[in-house]
Amino acid sequence: MQSLSLRLLWALLFATIAIRSACAEGEVKLFNGKDLAGWTKRGGAATYLVENSEIVGRSAPNTTNTFLCTNKEYGDFQLDFDFKIDDVDFNSGVQLRSHARPEGDQERVYGYQFEIDPKPRAWTGGIYFEGGSKDASGKWIRKGEWLNDLSKNEPARKAFRLGQWNHGRVLAKDRRIQTWVNDVPAADYTDTDQKAFAPTGFIALQVHAVGGSTATKEVRWKNITLRELQ
Repeated sequence: MQSLSLRLLWALLFATIAIRSACAEGEVKLFNGKDLAGWTKRGGAATYLVENSEIVGRSAPNTTNTFLCTNKEYGDFQLDFDFKIDDVDFNSGVQLRSHARPEGDQERVYGYQFEIDPKPRAWTGGIYFEGGSKDASGKWIRKGEWLNDLSKNEPARKAFRLGQWNHGRVLAKDRRIQTWVNDVPAADYTDTDQKAFAPTGFIALQVHAVGGSTATKEVRWKNITLRELQ
């Protein structure tokens, strides 16, 4: 009996190691900590650079929203990242399953967004639909709108820390997108709109437009990892 129990214990141990190993192998570092290889800037004239193994996004006056986008698209995944923003009057976000369309002489990024919102309403971690989506004729399928704000989630609103590093997590599986801020459950949204639903797309880091302000505002990200789900 003791020998059988020991064998079961070893089997459990090896199974746990195998599962952890598989998870580690499936995890991809979207940011290598050194440069912006694998990313492309779209939209406005804000800038992105690497400092101290962090991606730093800095605002520019008189330009549209700007996005640093992964070159690869993803469908079902778990995305983890750390972010920091210091200015209560600034705004940012992380795009999920997003795309870009021509708009004037630029590209307009659109899609689901993990909001970074340091304003008093504190909706960081809410899901916003950035940019709106259109059909081939240019008719709106879905306009830019909140899909799941945090107006009824006080614990999540309190989880965000202005001027400090925060941890964001997104679980996107089929039509459901869930978010966490510093391990506190935030948004939980299931997209039932047959036309607007996007099953795949790129990940992107947003620097929001600041109008004509010449004061440089910044947002930082690091430890950006993604694990694709089967």
